[in-house]
Amino acid sequence: MQHTVSVLMETPKPHFHSDTYVYLLQSAIKSRDSFTGRFIHARIIKHGLHLSVYLMNNLLNYYSKTTSFTDAHRLFAEIPDRNTFSWNTLLSSYTKGGNIETARRLFDEIPQPDSVSWTTMIVGYNQMGLFNTAIHTFQKMISFGILPTQYTFTNVLGSCVATGSLDIGKKVHSFIVKLGLSGVVPVANSLLNMYAKSGDSLMAKVVFDRMRLRDKSTLNIMISMHMQFGQLEVALSLFDQMIDRDIVSWNSIISGYCHQGHDIKALETFSDMFRSSSLKPDRFTLGSVLSACANLESLKLGKEIHAYIVRSNIDISGALGNALISMYAKSSAVEIARTIVELKGTSSLNVIAFTSLLNGYAKIGDVNPAREIFDSLKCRDVVAWTAMIVGYAQNGLLNDALDLFRLMITEGPRPNNYTLAAVLSVFSSFASLDHGKQLHATAIRLEEVSSVSVGNALITMYSRSGCIKDARKVFNQICTERDTSTWTSMIIALAQHGLGNEATELFEEMLKFNIKPDHITYVGVLSACTHVGLVEQGKRYFNLMKNVHHIEPTPSHYACIIDLFGRAGLIEEACNFIKSMPIEPDVIAWGSLLSSCRVHKNVDLAKVAAEKVLLIDPNNSGAYSALANTYSACGKWDDAAKIRRLMKDREVKKEQGFSWVQIQNKVHIFGVEDALHPQRDAIYQMMSKIWKEIKKMGFTPDTDCVLHDLEQEVKEKILRHHSEKLAIAFALINSPGYTTLRIMKNLRVCNDCHSAIKYISVLVGREIIVRDATRFHHFKDGSCSCQDYW
Repeated sequence: MQHTVSVLMETPKPHFHSDTYVYLLQSAIKSRDSFTGRFIHARIIKHGLHLSVYLMNNLLNYYSKTTSFTDAHRLFAEIPDRNTFSWNTLLSSYTKGGNIETARRLFDEIPQPDSVSWTTMIVGYNQMGLFNTAIHTFQKMISFGILPTQYTFTNVLGSCVATGSLDIGKKVHSFIVKLGLSGVVPVANSLLNMYAKSGDSLMAKVVFDRMRLRDKSTLNIMISMHMQFGQLEVALSLFDQMIDRDIVSWNSIISGYCHQGHDIKALETFSDMFRSSSLKPDRFTLGSVLSACANLESLKLGKEIHAYIVRSNIDISGALGNALISMYAKSSAVEIARTIVELKGTSSLNVIAFTSLLNGYAKIGDVNPAREIFDSLKCRDVVAWTAMIVGYAQNGLLNDALDLFRLMITEGPRPNNYTLAAVLSVFSSFASLDHGKQLHATAIRLEEVSSVSVGNALITMYSRSGCIKDARKVFNQICTERDTSTWTSMIIALAQHGLGNEATELFEEMLKFNIKPDHITYVGVLSACTHVGLVEQGKRYFNLMKNVHHIEPTPSHYACIIDLFGRAGLIEEACNFIKSMPIEPDVIAWGSLLSSCRVHKNVDLAKVAAEKVLLIDPNNSGAYSALANTYSACGKWDDAAKIRRLMKDREVKKEQGFSWVQIQNKVHIFGVEDALHPQRDAIYQMMSKIWKEIKKMGFTPDTDCVLHDLEQEVKEKILRHHSEKLAIAFALINSPGYTTLRIMKNLRVCNDCHSAIKYISVLVGREIIVRDATRFHHFKDGSCSCQDYW
């Protein structure tokens, strides 16, 4: 360029042809040389060439691409005889610079905008994310009779993809065919991309099959689509056909594997790329690989990828930084993740990374740092709010969760059905009825109660809180949009509450409506048969599942049938069923048989079942306890003592039984012979009083439930202070006399407690609902909903 300037300075007259000036200006654009361009401008003016529209348009192009808008606009104002190219050059300058409003005003001034003018505006709107406006501009362009170019079509099809406007995209497709442009590769690729990303794989294949000419992008789009839809073999076949793969080809396979949950395959493909090609991973590759590392919690490999990013001086802003944060947070290195957040700020922190951080802190039992990050987020969308609320609730901080939910309603985005369903699901796991009712009221106010996901969550919440009537009421209100999950939720709810006949009736009704049950539905209906002893019906449903609905039985289904036989005392049938299973029985299967042997005092088979359980899981405390309890129930105290000594020698810890009750939003937990509660004396006095009264009513303590060789008086004292009895005594002291008592227990309720609570329900005139490890018991007026079959 310096030589050019020297020659120009030494040439006194305009010996240079206009094309030479244009060539020099284009060279100045490429080199971003502001001095040479201005010198040429001065030269043109000096020699009176500024009246040449051709030269002035090229000068305008130079200024618009190398200096400021002001210089370009000033020159544009000086052009005496502007043509459409002049207008389009300045228009392009504004759209590329993001000055879309200025560009729109300029566009409105163009005397006769051509296809380039319209396309420039469409491209500008797309660059600003105004995709609907871009589509509207295209529609106006057509209405004015301006024919689009292939570049117009590729951009408006991109707008259709961004807005999910497949119907408009199909009309654009028809127009493309009418103009004979469907064979142009960039246009065909844009059509292919639109159909692929809109989920219309059938039309994508039609477009692909009709393409006579294909390029690398064509195959990349098809590979990505097939991976997205789980058609891995088809995608790999296309990938293998490619001779000249680019980084997009490899990224499509790697990200596709991640999307389908094949994280190890994704890492193997990444390794293959390094070995078999000279390509270097880009930000998209590294983001996918870090995602795979996060899912596998592979901290070592994740750190190696991070080291590569640092060595290669790759910017970690945006998606890549979020992938790094997620990887560290999910791999138990949440403090490193926090450090990255502090270094890069929270402005680009996405919801996935934030949720990973939240879960990482939740693992170590401290959600306060996550709340600090949440508060610092500039764009807190509904997903971020939901994640923070659920994070609180999952850590038992229900009041904090509810406070934040209330704040979301007043200050945050409007909660959607997914927010409500997610929060309800968490409260369901804690059986927090009061919180659940508040959320139900909120769902009604937000007009989300008719949503299937919210309805399903409400059914589960009410069911787990012991309110089966309310669960059924919600189910009945979901009249028109019940899906398989809705029916399944209600069937499982009825089964858990011992309403087996109602559960099977609902299942039959489901079949009449041609709603296809899934494997979870069958777990629910088989459990229902188990809880009420419907052996023949359970066998029929098991065969229906296999032979009519072609659902392959899972270990859960097999365990239900074993439990069905065992509870009914058909131990031999249960044993034969296990022998006939086509899969290896797991811990649950043998555990179900062991539990039945304990109830029906079958020592020999209990020993076999326990050995099978311990062979699979040597530290299974339940197997030791069940076998010891079976020996004790049969009066074989020495054998029971041996098993307990064996547990001690092997350092196997028995699961401790405890019960809990929620009073005024606070959970109170009790163990056997609990001496830690602040109201201990009042609780023990209340229980002593109750014990005397129910014995007067005819209650006889079942001392066989104390599986130790002790004096009867000691056994009775232990029984009196079982955790569920203490929880009931506490609830009676601290709740109004008209309320239902809701007690939760982590183990199966014993025979003595079951019998005692029936008497207590008569004594105090209140309904007592107890949820144990397997089901609900509704005690009222001296009877239980399980009809003593549990």
